[in-house]
Amino acid sequence: MQSSEHAMADTALNVPAQAAYSRFHQRLHRRYGDELSLLPPGPPERASMEQALSALLERGLDLSAALRVLRQLVMERTMVLDCEQQAPLAVVTRAVTELAELALERACIQVRAELDARHGAPQGPEGRPVQLWIIGMGKLGARELNVSSDIDLIYVYEQDGDTAGLPDGRGVLSNHEYFARVVKGIYGLIGDTTEHGFVFRVDLALRPNGNSGPSAVSLASLEEYLQTHGREWERFAWLKSRVVAPMDSVRSTQVQALRAVVLPFVFRRYLDYAVFDALRSLHRQIREHAARRSAGHPGRSNDVKLSRGGIREIEFTVQLLQVVRGGQFPELRCRPTLEALGRLARAGLMSQEVADALGAAYTFLRRVEHRIQYLDDQQTHVLPTRDDDLEWIARTMGFADTCAFLHQFDAHREKVAEEFDTLLGGSAPPQCSAGRCNGARSPAQGGTPREIDGLMEQLPPALAAHVADWRGNARIANLRDEARGRLFRLVQRTAQWVAERSVPEDAAVRFLNWLEPLLRRESYLALLLERPAVHERLLDLLGAARWPARYLQQHPGVIDELANDAMLGERFSPMDFEHELALRLAALQTTGEDDDETLLNLLRRAHHAEVFRTLARDIEGRITVEQVADDLSALADCVLRVTASWCWSRLKNRHRESPQFAIIGYGKLGGKELGYGSDLDIVFVFDDDDEHASEIYAAFVRKLINWLAVKTGEGDLFEIDTALRPNGNSGLLVTSFASYANYQQQRGSNTAWTWEHQAMTRARFVLGSDDLQARFDAVREAVITAPRDAAALRDEIVAMRERVRSAHPVRGGLFDVKHSPGGMVDVEFAVQYLVLSQSAMHPGLMANLGNIALLQRAEEAGLLPAGVGQQAARAYRELRRLQHVARLDERTAQLVPGQAEPLSAPVKALWEAVFTGAALV
Repeated sequence: MQSSEHAMADTALNVPAQAAYSRFHQRLHRRYGDELSLLPPGPPERASMEQALSALLERGLDLSAALRVLRQLVMERTMVLDCEQQAPLAVVTRAVTELAELALERACIQVRAELDARHGAPQGPEGRPVQLWIIGMGKLGARELNVSSDIDLIYVYEQDGDTAGLPDGRGVLSNHEYFARVVKGIYGLIGDTTEHGFVFRVDLALRPNGNSGPSAVSLASLEEYLQTHGREWERFAWLKSRVVAPMDSVRSTQVQALRAVVLPFVFRRYLDYAVFDALRSLHRQIREHAARRSAGHPGRSNDVKLSRGGIREIEFTVQLLQVVRGGQFPELRCRPTLEALGRLARAGLMSQEVADALGAAYTFLRRVEHRIQYLDDQQTHVLPTRDDDLEWIARTMGFADTCAFLHQFDAHREKVAEEFDTLLGGSAPPQCSAGRCNGARSPAQGGTPREIDGLMEQLPPALAAHVADWRGNARIANLRDEARGRLFRLVQRTAQWVAERSVPEDAAVRFLNWLEPLLRRESYLALLLERPAVHERLLDLLGAARWPARYLQQHPGVIDELANDAMLGERFSPMDFEHELALRLAALQTTGEDDDETLLNLLRRAHHAEVFRTLARDIEGRITVEQVADDLSALADCVLRVTASWCWSRLKNRHRESPQFAIIGYGKLGGKELGYGSDLDIVFVFDDDDEHASEIYAAFVRKLINWLAVKTGEGDLFEIDTALRPNGNSGLLVTSFASYANYQQQRGSNTAWTWEHQAMTRARFVLGSDDLQARFDAVREAVITAPRDAAALRDEIVAMRERVRSAHPVRGGLFDVKHSPGGMVDVEFAVQYLVLSQSAMHPGLMANLGNIALLQRAEEAGLLPAGVGQQAARAYRELRRLQHVARLDERTAQLVPGQAEPLSAPVKALWEAVFTGAALV
């Protein structure tokens, strides 16, 4: 026999898409029809709920009853907005979340007032008041509550101690007992079921030690628990944690102490792929539980939350990527799922297409979940089996019929399951390239041995000999069993690739050498094991040259960049780089983590990652030597801009919002020819009339150089060379622009030397205001085009060239691509002479375009015989390439005379035409 509540639903399958179909909606109108108008029109928000609550209290309801009735009013309103007006998901989740925050706030205030009247307020050292933090976990923390959510809470109080007691000394409680009573009192006001139902079901199972732990814990106890006993799955829970009440605690500065405990637990300093196994285990338990529930009940397999492809898998996908990388990339730290998807896409951790698909699935499934719960106000996530209920859900979702709805439902779940399985390396098929597969494989017959001797039996001779040395290695002996298993599986996989001849044996040996010092950071073992494609590309890089191997040893965290398939086809983007750093800074500022040390390390990690991306593209042959130099130079410009901005904002004695200051780049930075590990030749100038300007900018520059050059745990950024400033190392570290201009333009008794004017040909304005740039460009033009005695200039430059050559002797009859006659320095000095002697008559030579372009312009201007400039430019390009390749392999760039002749001859012809031809004198 069916209840009367089902009678309306059973009249026809073609049910209306209206909230009134819901049995819950019908009950609300029968019971609370007179109170529904107390909630002001529109989406329920904190202010309108406060207004309705006041009205209910004025009608004589106590707080417990008023909160419960308010909950019914909010539910009725959200049903109408959602089912009839297609309100956005955020309208519904915000309403339920703000209802929870309001209820907790009011309940906490009332309970504490009652307890304080009987026992006095809790106190810490020296009688200071003690704060209580009600921490919302899960969907409450993320402001994503559904219409029938539990609220997962953890109660943390600031310090142990005792309450003040009553004036006569009675009633004293320990803070522990006091806050335990607060928890019990709040539960009574919110969680107990009365004639008006409940406000929210309350779950405290996520607190330290779960249901066996105390209902409220001190901050010190929480910290000890997280450091000593905190499990990997708890990091996912704490990821969404947020202090939700009381408001005076939410807004207090003391809450920073809580953040300082939670953030290091959730987000580790290094990339943390070890959490993959923890999430696999947790997810396996959830799926097994769902399978047991649906056994014999096929309808339960359509659980929108827990079944394959459900809401939980979207949340796990997002949270896993956040936990893995959120320690190094604070801009990924956010609680709401949809916002996090956008951030992950912007960070390149998933494609925009996948993020959009998961976002659409999440929104769809959450809206379905709400409709399931609207039917009877039951905490369920399973699609109903009644045809009319399904029809109603379909129509309120905007579908013409149930079949169309179920088709879309299945499509979303399949996409979610596919992405989740791919992320965890589940049922996704392996992807292969270069003869090696990137899916999980069993590398050797018989599984993974437990001891080194057993591992050696499976290895080729060179690897076995290397691994034999591990028998006495303390790092290996001290590894946990789990980490040792990961290490052995990596060695097995590498050996298998060697056996398949897809990896050279020397690259494999270099990989083991690289890996050994990093064993204390087990997360790298997990990363390589979880991402075979990263392991594969790492072997390619380590086998390519010595410098990449050394760079990877110094900055191992950058290997995660290899997981991004799109990275190799991209180029450095200054705008993206600076935008990402701005996002990271903003994220750190919101949590109060933006101290100097954190920002120094943030800059270094960002710089190292970009250098590594360029290096990987270079090794793969995706970019030319000139493009490498362009990208490394643009990266240096960005680092200087960002570092200068951050340093100025943190300078104690700064006297204006923006500094009147500039950085001028010389040498390789000025010519945009930076290589890996190049230092920066820079000059600092200011243009500020403040009476203390020289002292302020001197302090600023010292701070800036320190930020760039100091070594932290993440390494350094650049070595800074300021020898080209006026008067060299004996001059001021930063000078006024007027003094700099006078020095360069030969005004006064203290003036620049010819070699300094040679350097000016490659000088470039790197940072500063547009006005200062225009003035610098005018000074540079004046210096370059100044009248000169061409013969005297020639003699000075030739003499300087001989001094440089004498300082870099080449032995053994070899040809050094840089310093030997016919080498790169000859080209550079010839171009500098052409620029300084001819720019006044040939303005095309004034621009700082690089040696190759200037040689071509000089030939076009008739300053060089036909073909000489072009041939010298081609030779210079090849000499640069040879030097670049040699430096990558950390060897001298020297050739035997026979190899050198085709390259040195065009350069010698250039030298002859420039310095011995009469036309230019």
